[in-house]
Amino acid sequence: MDRKIRRILIALCFSHALVGCVTTPPAQPENICSVFKEKRRWHDTAVAAEKKWGTSMHTVMAIMYQESAFIDDIRPPRRKLFGFIPWKRPSSAYGYSQALVGTWANYRRDTGEPWRQRDHFTDATDFIHWYLNQSRKRNGLSKDDVYSLYLTYHEGWTGFANKTYQSKAWLLRAAQNVARRSKQYAIQYGGCRDALKKQSWWRRLF
Repeated sequence: MDRKIRRILIALCFSHALVGCVTTPPAQPENICSVFKEKRRWHDTAVAAEKKWGTSMHTVMAIMYQESAFIDDIRPPRRKLFGFIPWKRPSSAYGYSQALVGTWANYRRDTGEPWRQRDHFTDATDFIHWYLNQSRKRNGLSKDDVYSLYLTYHEGWTGFANKTYQSKAWLLRAAQNVARRSKQYAIQYGGCRDALKKQSWWRRLF
C-alpha cells in the first residue's frame, strides 16, 4: 500500500476513534425511559449503583439532570472582567455531577478509588450516591427526602446544617424541581423497568 494512502487511512481511523469517544447528552432528558433506552449502559450503571448505596437512582438522575443536563464536560461559565473580558470561573465544578475538585478528592480518598473521573457517567453516578449517603449520616436525612438531599448537595453538609439555603429563593425552587423530577422519573421507570432489564440481560448474554 502506498505510504501516503496509509497515513491518510490511519488519520481517518484516529479521527473516527476520537468522535466515538464523545458522549452526547440524551435527546429526551425529561423521560428516564428514553434516556435509558438511548444510553443502555447508563441503565446498568444506575441499577448497580442503587444496589450498592441504597439511594434511589431516580434521585441521583434528577440531581444529575439539574446540575449538568447530562453534559459530561460542562463547567460554570467564566466571569467577565470589565463586563467583556473572559475571566476566572466561579468554582472548580466540572462534569456530570458538577463536583468540586476538593470534594472529588475526598470522595476518591474515602472510597479508595483514585482512578475515578468527573466526566465519566459511572464515576459521577457513584459520586452522587456517595455524597447523598454521607448527607444521610451527617445531617440525619431520609433517603426519600429528595428536597433536603439536594439542598445538602448544593450547600454542603455544614452549609445545610447552618441553613444557608434559606436566603436563596432560586435554590429552593431548584430543590423543588429536583424532588418533582425524581418522582416523575420513578413513575416513568415503573412503566419500562421490565423491558430495560430484559434488554440488559440480552446484551450481557452476547
